[in-house]
Parts: sequence; C-alpha cells; structure tokens
Amino acid sequence: MDILGIGPLELFFIVLIALIVLGPKDMVKAGRTIGKNLRKVVTSENWRTIQQASNEIRTLPNRLMREAGLDEIQKDLKTTTDELKSSIPKDLDTAKIEPVKFNLDEWTKSPNTIAPEEKAHDVAPVETPATESSDAPEQS
Repeated sequence: MDILGIGPLELFFIVLIALIVLGPKDMVKAGRTIGKNLRKVVTSENWRTIQQASNEIRTLPNRLMREAGLDEIQKDLKTTTDELKSSIPKDLDTAKIEPVKFNLDEWTKSPNTIAPEEKAHDVAPVETPATESSDAPEQS
C-alpha cells in the first residue's frame, strides 16, 4: 500500500519525526490544519479539472486506437494468421528434419595447423599465361 509513493514504513518514520519535532500538543493542531487544507484542495474545482485531465490522458491511447480503426485491423490480422495456420498440413513432422552439419575446422583453425591432405581439396592456384619478354621497353 503506497500513498503518494510513500510506503507504510516511510509514513511511520515521518509521523515519528513530526511527533519528535512538534510534540504531542502541536501534533494535533498540525494534523487538523493539514486535514482542513487537504479537504479544501480535494473539493475545489481546480482539483476536479486536474482529475479529468488525468483521466483523459490515461485513456488517450485507447481512444486514438479506436478512432483509427486499429482494433478492426488487428482482428483482420488475427483471422488471416488463423487461416494461414489452418492451411499448413498437419502431417508435417518437424522432428524428421535433420539439421545440416558443417565442418568448420578450416574456418576456425589457422592455416599453419591444417594438415596438407586437408588442403588438397582447396582451389588450385591460377597459372598466369607467359608474356613476351619484358626486357624490351614499350614503344608507343
């Protein structure tokens, strides 16, 4: 139980400190004064206006959703997904599908640690065609 964000233990300490500071006689006067002022605030027209504005702000998202027709769109999406789910064959057994297993040793080991027979299946180096002698300077 929280009153204005103050728990019961905190409220107890506030009352205890007020009792120590004000004393028993002044504590009664302070309580009456606080009660009268709170009653005036709660029964005032300004307080009712603040409460109405607070309620409107709390209900604003729901009201905007209703005005925009999002409820209908949400219902349409639900019926469409239900139709799609019903169109999926029931005999489809996902347990029979085996996961694909990959050998990631080549990717996780450094090139020096891979055995030569494992490298045999790698792509052969590309040979470049022999060019004419490059000793002669180019003539344009």
